[in-house]
Parts: sequence; structure tokens; C-alpha cells
Amino acid sequence: MSMNQVRRLIFSMSITSIGRILLVRDRVLGRVSWNGRGRSSDTRVSHHSISSGACLLDAVLVKPEAVATRASLLICHGIGETVQHWLPVQELLAANGIASLVFDYSGYGESSGLFDSDQSEDDAVSAFHCLQRLTSPLPVSVLGFSLGSGIATAVVGKLPAHRLVLCAAFTSLRDAVVSVGIPKAIASVAPPIWEAEGALRDCPIDVLVVHGEKDRLFPVRMGRDLASFCGSRSKLVIAQNVAHNQPFRHPELSYWGPIASWLLSGQGSLSRERSPRSLP
Repeated sequence: MSMNQVRRLIFSMSITSIGRILLVRDRVLGRVSWNGRGRSSDTRVSHHSISSGACLLDAVLVKPEAVATRASLLICHGIGETVQHWLPVQELLAANGIASLVFDYSGYGESSGLFDSDQSEDDAVSAFHCLQRLTSPLPVSVLGFSLGSGIATAVVGKLPAHRLVLCAAFTSLRDAVVSVGIPKAIASVAPPIWEAEGALRDCPIDVLVVHGEKDRLFPVRMGRDLASFCGSRSKLVIAQNVAHNQPFRHPELSYWGPIASWLLSGQGSLSRERSPRSLP
């Protein structure tokens, strides 16, 4: 086995272990249920199984009901989450005219298979094409949150995506490992993947970077660096008094409203480093 294969194996095992530990924690704290995501009687919510190679992904689509659907968004979630965590965010987006699909990576939640960086990217591509079919002819954008920002950045160049949103994001996997407190010597064991600079410099679409002012996992500096990689195609928003996991644990219009507005307007009218307040 090569050193690169060893690194990838360690990474996959680490992500799987951390993800499951965090999910158990959230179940103990009552943030999500113990018996899976269940089924919703809400007509806006539909459950889907998406083929991704030999794996079958669990996914939830939420469409607007009281308002017209004007945009479509694929959400790549973070390390400690499953589709259960994101339904409140999806409902908030739907109330503002945006259909969204959240999927679990292979080895997560009720998705089959094992987590792997390459597989997770394949999962995102498969989920994107599924969302395209489900919401055609709407333009489909991609949002990556935390761990999902690395995946979203890696695949967006392979997709006919309309726009890219990076929330609570990091600049590279190794930077992220160091940022959470792992010494650099140990962090070098992590595979050299999800390096955003190269991907974003070549990214032809508009990018919105939203970073919490009180993010203690990934510093605000990373958000600024990500925006700088994109040059004039980027908009940076520093969300005041927002911690790392707050956007999906306690979704508020002050955070998600301007993201919805930016996706819907097509103009990227948010000013740099302005804290989001509400939809215009």
C-alpha cells in the first residue's frame, strides 16, 4: 500500500469515526432523533435514493409551496451532520423561493457504502444531476458547509452549476486539520486534497463566501482568503455573532435570507464584509 493510500485510509476512518461520534452526541442532546430521519407528511418534502457508483445515497428535497420556485440549490453538509440536521434550513429556503436537496455522503446516515474523499465528490456530482432532473429547468447552484465546502469546491468545475456558496469553509484539508488544533507534523499525514486556491482561481462562476464572525473552528481569515482566490467573481460576508455550527442548528433569516437573495437576484448585490440582516 502506498503512502497516499495509507493517508486516504486514515482520513476516511477518521471522518467516519468523528461523524458518528458527533451524530450520537446530537441524538443524546435531542437535536436529532434516534430512529432515523423518518418520513414527513409535508407535501413540500420528498425523500429520494440516488445512485452513486455502487452506493445508494439518502437525500431530502424540499420545494416551495406558498411561493413560486425560482432557484435550486444542492447542499453539501458538514462532518457531523446528516439530512436530519438540515430540514429547518431547507424549509427556510423554501419559504423564500428556493428548492434545495441535502444528501448524505456514502457511509453517512442511511446512505450505503463507505466514506472516501473521491467517493464523496462522486456523491455530490450524482446528487447535482439528480437535482437538475427534479427541478428542471431551474438553474442549480451548489452550497458547501464546513467539510462540504471542500467537496463543493472540488466538484463545481465539473458541473454546470449556476453559482457557488461557501459557508464556514476552509482553504485546504491540511489547513483545516491544523486549525482544529492538530500539530502540523501530524497534519501532514492528511492527504493533500481540497485545496481551494487552485479550484477557485479557475472557477468561472460567481462565488459567495459567508463566514461567521465567531467561528472558532475555522478563523475568519480563511473566509477572506477564499474570497481573494476568486477575485472579482467573489462576494464576502462576515456574519456577525455567528459561530461555526449556528447556521444549521439555529437557522435564521438574518443569515440565510441574504444567501437566498443573492441566489435569486443573480446580481450578487451584497457588499463585501457586510453582516447579513434580512432579505431586501
